[in-house]
Amino acid sequence: MTKATLGSAEIAQVWLRAGVTGLGDSRVENLRTLRAASITARLTLIRSPMLTQVDAVVRQADVSLNTDIGVIRQLSAAAARAQRVHGVVLMVELGDLREGIMPDDLEGVAYETLRLPNLSLDGIGTNLACHNGVSPDATNMGQLAMLADSIERRFGLVLPTISGGNSGNLDWVLSGADPGRVNDLRLGESLLLGREPLHRRPLDGLHTDAITLVAEVIESGPKPSQPWGTMAQSTFGTTVRPERKGSTQQAVLAIGEQDTDCHALVAPLGFEVTGASSDHLVLDCGSSLPPVGAEVRFQLGYSALVRAMTSPFVSQVTNLRQAALAVS
Repeated sequence: MTKATLGSAEIAQVWLRAGVTGLGDSRVENLRTLRAASITARLTLIRSPMLTQVDAVVRQADVSLNTDIGVIRQLSAAAARAQRVHGVVLMVELGDLREGIMPDDLEGVAYETLRLPNLSLDGIGTNLACHNGVSPDATNMGQLAMLADSIERRFGLVLPTISGGNSGNLDWVLSGADPGRVNDLRLGESLLLGREPLHRRPLDGLHTDAITLVAEVIESGPKPSQPWGTMAQSTFGTTVRPERKGSTQQAVLAIGEQDTDCHALVAPLGFEVTGASSDHLVLDCGSSLPPVGAEVRFQLGYSALVRAMTSPFVSQVTNLRQAALAVS
C-alpha cells in the first residue's frame, strides 16, 4: 500500500523488485502518480470510490474495493464509457465497524454486481484493526472463508481474491495459523516501519528505522519547567498541567502539528517530546542539549509518517542505494 508514501514510485519499485504482487492506494491521485511513473503493476483503489471519481477510478485502477451497489453501478457505466473491464472486490463487515457490507447482504450485492456489464467480481475482502482495533483471528478469517465458499457455490464461480485485511493480519499469519482461503493482504505500515500494528512489535527481517524524520533546532537553552500566568487552553484545545519542577534543558525544533503527529514521534534516547504547536516541537533534552542548527532524528509511528509524507514543508529524500541493498 503506497498511501503512506504519497504514491512514491521509488518505494513502489523497491517493493515490486522484492516480490510484491500488486500495489494499492486509498487516493486516486496517488494511483495517477504511479501510472505517470510507468508503473505497470496491478493497481487497486482500497477506499470505496467516490461517485464523483468513478471515471478517474476506472482510468487509474484495475480493481477497487467496494461496499455500495449504487457506486458499483456507476463504475459499470464508467467502465463501459472507457471500454474497459474493471475489477470489483466486495468488502464485508466482520466487526471493526468501518466499511463493509453486512454478511447477510453480501449475496445480494454479489448478484447485482455479476449482472452489470464491464465489471468482474474479483473477490471479497474485509478490513479489521483500523477503526475499533478488532484483531484478525481464526474466527473472523474463517467467517470470511465461509462467505467466499457460499458466494462461489451460489453463483458457480471461483473468486480469485480473498483479501483478509491489512498489516494487522500479520500477527495472526505469523503465529503459524492456517490462512485457509485468505490469499491476499494489503500491507503498508508493516513494510515501511517494520512493525505489526496490533502491538507495535518489530517484525523479523524488517528494519524499524528505514524511515526517519529529521528536524532542525531553532532554539536551545535552559527554561523553567513550569509556565506562569493565567492558564487557558493551548493551540489545539488542551489544558496544560505540567508536573515538573525546577528547570529543564529545552530545545525547540522547526516542525509541528501542521507537519506531523508530534505525539507519534519517537525521540532519541535521553530526549522527550513535551509539547508541540502548529510549527514548533518542544523537547526536554536531559543532559544532552543540542545547539541551534543541530538536527534531531526521530523514528515515526504510522500517524506521524502519514502526516509528514503529506506535508509540503517536509522534504522527502530517498536513499535508493540502501533500499536496493536491503532488498538484495
